Amino acid sequence: MHASILRKLSQYSLLAFSFLVPELSAAGCSRPINVPISATGLSVIVRAESVSGIYPDLLRSIAEKEGCQFVFTVVPRARLEAMFEAGKADILIPASKTPRRDDLGLFVPLIHSRATLISIQSNRPSIKTAQDLIERQDLRLALVRGFDYGDAYQTLVAELTRQGRVFMESDVVSVARLMKSGSTYLTIMAPSIFDGAIRGDARVEELLGQLRYEPINELPWGDSGVYLSKTSLSKSDTEQLRQIFERTSRSGVVWKNFQRYYQPDLLKEGIRPLNSSH
Repeated sequence: MHASILRKLSQYSLLAFSFLVPELSAAGCSRPINVPISATGLSVIVRAESVSGIYPDLLRSIAEKEGCQFVFTVVPRARLEAMFEAGKADILIPASKTPRRDDLGLFVPLIHSRATLISIQSNRPSIKTAQDLIERQDLRLALVRGFDYGDAYQTLVAELTRQGRVFMESDVVSVARLMKSGSTYLTIMAPSIFDGAIRGDARVEELLGQLRYEPINELPWGDSGVYLSKTSLSKSDTEQLRQIFERTSRSGVVWKNFQRYYQPDLLKEGIRPLNSSH
């Protein structure tokens, strides 16, 4: 359901749904914090006029405890990234740590994550490296526009795009529908994002239990968390938010939220608490 809403938002780019976290105190931040968000598995769930999931829940909890007001605006993922680059978004959450994003914002890690190669189960030989995938020219990648897992990911995508083997989609369910249409389509993303997006969607839910997760050597475990804009936020608000998210990170609440939303066998593929070793 939430994927279809994002497609409608893509068609009507001037339309955005805004959801205001209740303001219980103005002490924490000097003004409302602008948080464009996109449906991202169970991390961010969008249904009609409801926004929920791991990170909206987290921000609502912060609003109650810290007195900062967060304004959610639902947009497609690619537009979210563009807004952050243009200084029109105060924070980017959730986001993997990448060099490109480091130029735009101050990063606070909240969880360890890993993107893997995801496909429908088959008897094909395993793929362990980017070169393995490059050499398998019968295989094609279906990816979400705006997802970024670092330089090695971008290099791989650029090479496969040069070969005409990359298909960019606006959301995860569209990727899953391509994968369902033929076994030559694979994707790369965090397993929790893929699972959360297709669970409950009648068009693609049958893929659950049929999926194959393959770690790629060039895409190791890394940090995922929140970026604070270097452009739109004042120094005082940046420092206030940095302290808030660092306290949140140390508390372990994000890992507990993931455990509440996901089964352990899925988490082991792509999510770990910060205090674990890579």
